[in-house]
Amino acid sequence: MDREVYDKYMEAGRIAAEARDLGVSLIKPGVRILDVVEKVEGHILFRGAGLSFPVNISINEVAAHFTPLKDDKQVFRRGDIVKLDVGSHIDGYIADTAVTVEVETNRYKDMIEASASALDNAIENMKLGVRLSDIGRIIEKTINSYGYTPIENLTGHSLDRYILHSGMSIPNVSSIKSNRKPKIDDVIAIEPFATDGIGHVISGKGSNIYIVRRSIGKIRDKQTKFLFQQIKTKFKSLPFAHRWCNKLSSYNEVSLSRLNYLGFISQYPQLIEQTKGIVTQKEHTVIVTENGCEVTTYGEKEG
Repeated sequence: MDREVYDKYMEAGRIAAEARDLGVSLIKPGVRILDVVEKVEGHILFRGAGLSFPVNISINEVAAHFTPLKDDKQVFRRGDIVKLDVGSHIDGYIADTAVTVEVETNRYKDMIEASASALDNAIENMKLGVRLSDIGRIIEKTINSYGYTPIENLTGHSLDRYILHSGMSIPNVSSIKSNRKPKIDDVIAIEPFATDGIGHVISGKGSNIYIVRRSIGKIRDKQTKFLFQQIKTKFKSLPFAHRWCNKLSSYNEVSLSRLNYLGFISQYPQLIEQTKGIVTQKEHTVIVTENGCEVTTYGEKEG
């Protein structure tokens, strides 16, 4: 890997880790979710990085894909199981990291530890020559050892410049067979999910998170066309939040809805554990090396 590219991945990782740990410190009963999200995103921008996706706050049975609207009044409550998923980038080179916080209670300590231990074991075994299905087996075995179930249809993923999911999937279960092996300089987000449910997510309501799906096609309405041009310029191929669009000069809700209806953008659904089981998650980004892998998103007390 080119030294300049490597340095950008590592800097993005340091900033994402700082932002993640800041978010953890802010999650308390009665605090607005929006306030935490804005402070975490603000830290990433203040440190000179870009946002590789909106900060995700997914609570209890919601496994992934929720960010608040600009006027959201929802607050954290005692006992919430909060997945905080944070992403940054330097010049398109992405870091992706997540952690689970239990708000002021201790009922799900073991489940939180299950996903964290599964991640540690996956990182220890992520190296040249290992099959990705073996990583899935290790994750599943670890989570099962705590008495919980991994989520079968959520996976880790490879990263590329300005591309959050670049084609390689890292399974969290042994039943997904993959003989694919990581190569040197592959950049990978590993993210085990544990649950006391059946281990399968389904689509729920909209997440308030969008992505550009196609850039070719005719848009007749001038205002909608201008909004789409601004979205492509500002967010490129990365996911973006509804509340970020409010800051674009061409924003109006009708045009945004029209772009979604026409398929130029699409909204991610929230991903919900099928049986409403509680879900925990932990995630780090790694770079595959000759001797294993290097974690880009470790915080000060990790690694």
